[in-house]
Amino acid sequence: MKTLKKLLGVALAAAMVMALAACGGGGNSTPSGSGNSGGASGKPVKAMLYTNVMSLDTNLATDGDSFEVIADCIDGLTQMDADGAAVPAIAESWDIENDGTLYTFHLRDDANWSNGTPVTANDFVFAWQRGVLGNEEYGYMFSDIGQIKNAQAIMDGTADVTTLGVTAKDDKTLVVELEVPVSYFESLMYFPTFYPINQEFYEGLEEGTYGTSPDTYLSNGAFVLTDYLPGTASLSLKKNDGYYDAAKVSLSGIEYQVVGSSDNALSAFKNGSLDIVMVNGDQVSAAETDAATKDNIKVTGAGYMWYLSFSQTANNANGYLANANLRLAITNALDREALVDNYVKDGSLATYTCVPPQFAASSTTGEDFSADQTRFADVCSFDAAKAQDYLKKAQEELGVNDFKFTIIYGNNEGDEVAKVAQAIQQQIQDTLPGVTIELSNMTKAERLDKMQNDNYEIALTRWGPDYADPMTYLGMWITNNANNYGFWSNAEYDQLIADCTTGAYVTDYDARWNAMYDAETLVMNEAVIAPLYTKANANIIASNVTGVEFHPVALNRVYKNCIVQ
Repeated sequence: MKTLKKLLGVALAAAMVMALAACGGGGNSTPSGSGNSGGASGKPVKAMLYTNVMSLDTNLATDGDSFEVIADCIDGLTQMDADGAAVPAIAESWDIENDGTLYTFHLRDDANWSNGTPVTANDFVFAWQRGVLGNEEYGYMFSDIGQIKNAQAIMDGTADVTTLGVTAKDDKTLVVELEVPVSYFESLMYFPTFYPINQEFYEGLEEGTYGTSPDTYLSNGAFVLTDYLPGTASLSLKKNDGYYDAAKVSLSGIEYQVVGSSDNALSAFKNGSLDIVMVNGDQVSAAETDAATKDNIKVTGAGYMWYLSFSQTANNANGYLANANLRLAITNALDREALVDNYVKDGSLATYTCVPPQFAASSTTGEDFSADQTRFADVCSFDAAKAQDYLKKAQEELGVNDFKFTIIYGNNEGDEVAKVAQAIQQQIQDTLPGVTIELSNMTKAERLDKMQNDNYEIALTRWGPDYADPMTYLGMWITNNANNYGFWSNAEYDQLIADCTTGAYVTDYDARWNAMYDAETLVMNEAVIAPLYTKANANIIASNVTGVEFHPVALNRVYKNCIVQ
């Protein structure tokens, strides 16, 4: 375990520097030229997924596994290079004007959809307008995060979608207007929410079927979908011979298999049915001592932070969880080091901040935003006496001595999740007399549905960074944000975030960084969430597989330059 943690620290520190480069990339760069020349190798790579892919619709997908598969098939305006920087993809160059609020993207002439039609600027206009109109879980990426002109007004119903700040000047020129400068905007363009959709193809489909099968999906990227049904345990892709960069793609395809158990993952690797798997718990130790696997382990940052989310409305648990002292009692009753050392065991890092460590660095100092994991020790630590003091305050304020809460968690998000849930249950009950925890397992989709509809008390959940900036986490707790599942609201917090995204600190980088610390302090002081750990992946990769790119931000795995010998 100590070795895995050390390896992860090195890997994440390097990834953080790479992510920083992604935020500051230039606009008129050219493709790096890295990759593998020649045609397909005749061999696919066989890779494990943690969870079932429920949607390949860029406006509906919400999880990392779905985003990975979508990015296999579709290129955005930019894509990630091996270092995490934003480099040209469908846009071969771009110009930035008006102090960073006007982008003109010049699209490639040789980019085509898999049905042979050209990729045009209107494909982006259509997709972005659809995304804003739908106002789905990731709709805030257009407004709060991307600051696309009029996105928020359209989502609020006070402006027409045609006023969105994205225009097709001609087939190969896309103009994007922002409300304010966004330092990481080019990196946002490789996130699937901003990918194009062919309007004519989409409108020719039966409503609700886009992205539900190979026949209802178009690719413009390295691979095309060949076998897929939403929610099934396997899906497959093949090389897209019509891809503009096909000469650099050596794989014949990708064969994905959903494996929910580390036991099964390790067995699948050893019997050759999978080339890339992820293990945790006791299987990490088993892999480290097995001659067949010990030289094939690669620890990478998965980016995700696992945490407890509390419903703070009167709809659940009699509204008791709206009491900050009760939430503080719970967060200080949690032994995070025990969770990662005894149950997760894959190099994951115990986390005591609401922005996880080692993915976002200051462009002026290079400092990791969450390097100091003791910053909030007064309100977030494992301290039984402190937890009990908070509980007594909550009991006095609420006039209640005994509490019973149910923690929901996904039963298809990795077999360590159930063990972590059971450990949390035991830790809380052992530390906080009078607090009873019950557990309820369900599919990830069911868990998300309950959280989205405020039909839960406490949830064991996770969030991964969509771009290399603390706002990818801090943006969640704005009042009425679609991902604010605790329904917490704080006017001071909202103002700080507004200052960072549209106000006084937009062009003052250091002031913005400090304001985000102030915002994080408000979240931690009230225990809006209880952070648990930052996830690592203990990958086992076959010796004949090279070139897979791992990232803690946006897209965890990229296969464009992968080779199977």
